[in-house]
Amino acid sequence: MALIHKFKQGENYYVLDVNSGAVHIVDKLVYDILEDDQIKPKTEILEDLSDKYDSEQLSEAYDEIQELAEDGVIYSKDQYEDIANSSMDDRDYIKAICLNVIHGCNLRCKYCFADEGEYHGHKGVMTLEIAKKAIDYVIKRSGPRKNIEVDLFGGEPTMIMDTLKEVIKYARDNEKKWGKTIRFTMTTNATLLTDEMMDYMDKEMVNIILSLDGRKEVNDNVRIKPDGSGSYDDIVPNIKKMISKRTKGKTYFVRGTFTRANTDFYEDVMAMVNEGFREISIEPVVLDPESPLALREEDIPTIFANYDKLYDDMRARRKEGKDEFNFYHFNIDLQGGPCIYKRISGCGAGFEYVAITPQGDVYPCHQFVGKEEYKLGSIYDDSFDSEMSKKFKEAHIYNKPTCKKCWARFYCSGGCQANNVNFSGDMKIPYEIGCKLQKKRIECAIALKAEALGE
Repeated sequence: MALIHKFKQGENYYVLDVNSGAVHIVDKLVYDILEDDQIKPKTEILEDLSDKYDSEQLSEAYDEIQELAEDGVIYSKDQYEDIANSSMDDRDYIKAICLNVIHGCNLRCKYCFADEGEYHGHKGVMTLEIAKKAIDYVIKRSGPRKNIEVDLFGGEPTMIMDTLKEVIKYARDNEKKWGKTIRFTMTTNATLLTDEMMDYMDKEMVNIILSLDGRKEVNDNVRIKPDGSGSYDDIVPNIKKMISKRTKGKTYFVRGTFTRANTDFYEDVMAMVNEGFREISIEPVVLDPESPLALREEDIPTIFANYDKLYDDMRARRKEGKDEFNFYHFNIDLQGGPCIYKRISGCGAGFEYVAITPQGDVYPCHQFVGKEEYKLGSIYDDSFDSEMSKKFKEAHIYNKPTCKKCWARFYCSGGCQANNVNFSGDMKIPYEIGCKLQKKRIECAIALKAEALGE
């Protein structure tokens, strides 16, 4: 099991103490002394490295490392496995839902996991009655949790904006009685937004995710209308207007997807920055390996090079103090961050978070919709499969053999359960390409934050 992780980013050498999360920027000598799982005996270090370094310097550095290890500053022990296993019988309360208000879309994105918004035959539109029942279902299972997140999702949710307003009104009229605070978010392709919609969304949505895939030629190759034409010219003006309306305390992300057709996605991030967007996310596509847009093993060096370019650009902007932007996957908190339970268990799909379809069926998350073997229940008969839910809870990092040994386990939390199932058929076997990309992003994120804290 890795106790430390060494990596080089830019011109600096980094050492992450896996269990404590402490990050050290070190020189090349210290970097070469350290091993992932233990420090070698001093005689062995002196013998192995005497041709590269002065023996006295090696000896002094070795002794200092040993002191740090004895103090638990480096090579610290894992204290969390017992916590993970002892929490298995605790009762869980739902804190967030993905309300799939419409399984239909006005675009035909080529990489859509939801079959162009129709969820592989599960298309439909959520009625106000079902939406209210869905909210009631979650409130009943939220227990003592005060804050409840509701993500309005599709398809394209703005296609039924009038219904959404009634759903939100229902929540606002009752949240005091329930003793809850309902926080709404929305994911939209931004093509249908009007001024009236945007004003309303700014008032009611704590976060808005606006979809765009970067450069015009990239976006218009994959985010297409039913007639095959591109959507860029419809999207960008609306995103700009929506962002301009965001009031203090309200957040947004411009979210893109990169595929095999644009593994040079650094250019897409820059295109977004040049449009004035400052909160950006570009996610790697996850598709069946047979798809021409699916990422492959041979694409990884190019993808890594683009993450490095992004790191270099963001670092230079910070040093120069100008035109900075936030890249979602490079966000990391080295001084606090998520609680250890979340680091162990991830997003909570299937036990703290569920998706509800237009038909009122309950699934672990939106990416499981249509996989009947993972259906958790229905709002109509108030059912919830607690045994299935427990399987999701038990699929934490200590029950995933690959993750248990991995240095990145407390940052990726075992990866996306849906991706794991789609590629291996088992939640406990991580999606391999996803793991490699995640680890590279974590290194870039750690380096950016550690340097900023050290300045």
